[in-house]
Amino acid sequence: MSKIRITKEFKFESAHALLGYDGPCKNIHGHSYNMAVTVIGQPIEDPTSPKNGMVLDFGILKQIVNDCIVKPFDHALVLNAETKNVNTIEVKSLSEKLILVNYQPSCENFLIDFAKRIKERLPENIQLFCIRLNETSNSYAEWHASDNELK
Repeated sequence: MSKIRITKEFKFESAHALLGYDGPCKNIHGHSYNMAVTVIGQPIEDPTSPKNGMVLDFGILKQIVNDCIVKPFDHALVLNAETKNVNTIEVKSLSEKLILVNYQPSCENFLIDFAKRIKERLPENIQLFCIRLNETSNSYAEWHASDNELK
């Protein structure tokens, strides 16, 4: 049986700041993120199934990614939990959606976090193949399962 990859694209807006960074990204700034999520599996071969011929219904992939990434991160301010005075009223007044993470909120680290979140929600016969996260129109990072398998 052939394995097929399917991809769904997502867009969300988010702000972040890089703790201890030696450039302008140490300041709070935002991005219009574009993300492509690719999963791999075998198409269903059951003529009685309404999902016959599909690897995974695009609607199911959309729901998974929207629930665990887009909804929480869209229009949120993401900061490293180690940021000084992050719990002060001044910082909280900047954003009602403040997400504190235990990592540097870089595009690369977002991918590691996002891959974990997505993999936890996928049906067992479907694997996450890759995620591409565009931070700008010409800058992106990619996560590939093949690069992250235990050797």
